[in-house]
Amino acid sequence: MTTTDLHSLLGGLDDFVEEQMKHWKGVGAAVAVVHKNEVVWQKGYGYRDLEAKLGVTPNTLFAIGSSTKAFTAATAAILVDQNQLNWDTPIVQYMPDFKMFDPVTTERLTIRDILCHRSGLPRHEMAWYNSPRSREELVHCLRYLEPNEDFRNKWQYQNIMYMTAGYLVGQIKGTSWESVLEDSLLRPLGMNSSVLSVDLMQLQPEYALPYMEKDEQHIRIPYRNVDTIGPAGSINSNLIDMITWLKFQLNQGQHDGRALISTEEMQTMHSPHMPCDSSFRSEEVPISTYGLGWIIESYRGHRMIHHGGGIDGFTSQVAFLPDEQIGVVVLCNSNGSVVPYTVSYHIIDRLLELEPTDWSDRLTKLIDGEGTQPEDESEATEGTASVGSEHQETTDFEKKEVQPFDRPASEYIGVYTHLGYGDFLIESTAEGELRATFNNLDMSMQYIGNETFDVELVQQGQEQKLPFTFTLDDQNHTHSLKIPLLMEPNTNEVIFTKTKTKANVTDDIDAQIES
Repeated sequence: MTTTDLHSLLGGLDDFVEEQMKHWKGVGAAVAVVHKNEVVWQKGYGYRDLEAKLGVTPNTLFAIGSSTKAFTAATAAILVDQNQLNWDTPIVQYMPDFKMFDPVTTERLTIRDILCHRSGLPRHEMAWYNSPRSREELVHCLRYLEPNEDFRNKWQYQNIMYMTAGYLVGQIKGTSWESVLEDSLLRPLGMNSSVLSVDLMQLQPEYALPYMEKDEQHIRIPYRNVDTIGPAGSINSNLIDMITWLKFQLNQGQHDGRALISTEEMQTMHSPHMPCDSSFRSEEVPISTYGLGWIIESYRGHRMIHHGGGIDGFTSQVAFLPDEQIGVVVLCNSNGSVVPYTVSYHIIDRLLELEPTDWSDRLTKLIDGEGTQPEDESEATEGTASVGSEHQETTDFEKKEVQPFDRPASEYIGVYTHLGYGDFLIESTAEGELRATFNNLDMSMQYIGNETFDVELVQQGQEQKLPFTFTLDDQNHTHSLKIPLLMEPNTNEVIFTKTKTKANVTDDIDAQIES
């Protein structure tokens, strides 16, 4: 089938995209379709800047979130081709100081294990989200993050481990992940518009602003800098560059007659390594697996390789059917939007000449509680279900009324530390209430009794309620702070131990003011 024939199959696509944007309250979207080396569709919809009414074009930059992971896997594949890295050599042999919580995992964990999400770690999102710590410091903190599954026993989506994979790539080359990516892939592919930080994106001629929907209104939200966790999700790109990336995948690592990655290692990345969960498990998608940086599924009987992304104010989906030589990319600047999924699946249905599945209706019912959803899988929910949002205790605590303190507020004030997560600061406000600060995120606290506070946390654009419970020592003083930061099964509350009292905190603040 020719590119012209495929284009004719997409008649009415503009109306469909506009309908989806309206239904899901999207702000802007960019949609591209490729067939072999030809562009079938390339168009922007809505606004990159809603207030200024600036429209989306193929040149508009969007944060692509975890669609970055395929790029990180590709940088590792390049090192494998260069015989500088082996998929199955333990990481500790490349970085002797590397250490995980579990000694067996420390001895055996490989970059293949990381890239297919089988390290045994739950998400531990708050260990990195908005953290001021460096990439090197976060890798060091892995030794303090508890697993909840046996090593290689289960697929568990993991951002901080992907950061570790990128860190390893940089260490092996004696530079950074960013340098390896730019020198080995972005520049050779001519992806010259793509940048690796939202700070850099805002210096470019054309970029999208991040939005979320709240109370039926589009709210512009701050950019989230994820430079430290970069290999897991920091790329910002546009349709022009992502079309090149799709062609590169369809051509099995070839670009302009040159092999940037061998066919063998492209197949390694595109092959199943672990069965994984799916937000779209159904008759159309009976099985989901994870390769290296890619999800590999059977979609209505056709092999589909894809990955989505979600970070504050942005969502993406990059998908291709290798046997049919078709690729689709959809970029959006709306927080937690499912538009990249409903649009990309609709396009694929049309190009396969199948009756389109109404994914929008299914997802609407799912969100309204009329369906069931497996454990969070890809980026359809990555930006909306990261920290405790499905924890049953959270719902129970929301029902309790605010109570007067059972002890002086000063008893709670201090710094509470977890070696893997960092410091929680509890301090008083001018109104005599308490406030928590963690990773530069401020959280209001309301006492509900039994040494427990109802705490509001805003993470990736989503408001969540968490119970903070203080434990006491044998002198009846606050000793530690327990928080249910992990939502996966078989996980414990994260315990932060008090390391500084009110007096210590006051002295530190006074010293900062004087300096």
